[in-house]
Amino acid sequence: MPLALIALAVGAFGIGTTEFVIMGLLPEIAADYGVTIPTAGLLVTGYALGVVIGAPVLTVLGNKVSRKRMLMVLMGLFVLGNVVSALAPSFGVMLAGRVVASLAHGSFFGIGSVVAAGLVAPDKKAGAIATMFTGLTIANIVGVPLGTFIGQAVGWRTTFAVVAALGVVGLLGIARLVPAMPRPEGARLRGELTAFRNPQVLLAMAMTVLGFGGVFAAITYIAPMMTEVTGYSEGAVTWLLVLFGVGMFLGNLLGGRYADRALMPLLYATLGGLAVVLALFPVLAHDKILAAVAILLVGALGFATVPPLQKRVLDQAHGAPTLASAVNIGAFNLGNALAAWLGGLVIAAGFGYTSPNWVGAALAAAALGLAFWSAALERRTPAAPTADTADGDAAAVRTPVLH
Repeated sequence: MPLALIALAVGAFGIGTTEFVIMGLLPEIAADYGVTIPTAGLLVTGYALGVVIGAPVLTVLGNKVSRKRMLMVLMGLFVLGNVVSALAPSFGVMLAGRVVASLAHGSFFGIGSVVAAGLVAPDKKAGAIATMFTGLTIANIVGVPLGTFIGQAVGWRTTFAVVAALGVVGLLGIARLVPAMPRPEGARLRGELTAFRNPQVLLAMAMTVLGFGGVFAAITYIAPMMTEVTGYSEGAVTWLLVLFGVGMFLGNLLGGRYADRALMPLLYATLGGLAVVLALFPVLAHDKILAAVAILLVGALGFATVPPLQKRVLDQAHGAPTLASAVNIGAFNLGNALAAWLGGLVIAAGFGYTSPNWVGAALAAAALGLAFWSAALERRTPAAPTADTADGDAAAVRTPVLH
C-alpha cells in the first residue's frame, strides 16, 4: 500500500469529521452564540451549500493545475475554514468558516479518487480508492463521536481546532508522500456538460438530493431530539453518533455489495425502508431503546442508497463522468442543506424536535417515487452505454461511494 494513500485517508478523515460533528454540538454552539437551535442548523445548511458550489467549480479549476497541487490547495482551504470556525467571535463568522471548509469537500474526493487509482497497478485501483474513502467511514465511527465528546467536555472550539490540526497533517502528508502528477490533458468543460442532457442523470441526482436529505432531516437535530424528547443525557449523544456511524458503515457495505447485482430493486428497498423508519421515528423517539434502533436503521438505510445512486450517475453519464460525479457529491449535500433548513422551519413553527423526521419521511418517499419513474422511463428508451465502457478515470471513480 503506497503511503500516499494514508495521507489521502487522513484528509478524508478530517473532512468527514468536520461535516458530521456539527450535529452533536448544535446545542452548545447555539447557547454560546445566543441563537436558537434552528438558527444553529444553518451551520449544516451553509456547509452543504458550500459543497454544492465548490464541487463542480473547483473540479473544473483543478483541470488547470497538477492534481497534487490541487489537493494541497483544497486541504489548505479546509484548514483555513476550521481555524476560522474555532476562533469565530460571532455566529456569522462561524458560518463563513464552515462555508470555506466545505469548498474543499467535493473536489477532494473527486480528484483524490483519480490520484489514488494512479498510485497502484490497474487491478488494484478499486482497493486503493476504497483505502482513501476508509478515512471518511472511520470519521463517522471514531472522529465524530470523539469530536462531540471533546466539544461537550472542553468546548466546541477545541473540536474545530483539533480538526484543523488533522487537516495540517493531511496537507503535509500529501506534500511529502503524494508523487507529482501532471495536470489532466484533454479535459473539456463542454464535453463534461453533455452528461447533463441525459434525463436519467438528472433523475438520479434528484433521487440523491431527496433520498439523502431524508437522512439529514433526522440527524441534523439528533442532539436536541435525544436529550429533550427521548431523555438521554448530553454525554449519551456521543455514543448515539457512534451507532449512527456503525449504521453508515454497514449500509455502505450493503449498498456496495448489491449495487452491481440489482441496482434499482436495492433503491426501492432502501428508500422505502428509510421512509418508513423516518415516519415512525417521532413515535420511536419516546423510548430509549427504540430510538437507538431507529438511529442505526437511518444510518444503514440512508447510506445503502449511496452506492447505487453514485453508480447510477456514473453509468448514465457515460463518456463524461468526472464533473457529473463531483456534482452528484454536491447533490448529497444539497439534500443535506434542504433537509436541515426544512427541519429548522418545522421546529421553529412549534411542531417539536421530532417533527423533522416527518420532513425526512416525505423526502425519502419522493425519492422512491422518482426511482420508479426513472425505471419506467428507462424501459421505454434504448439502453445507453454504461460507465464500464467509459475511460480510465470513470473506472477510477466508480467503485468507492461515500459522499
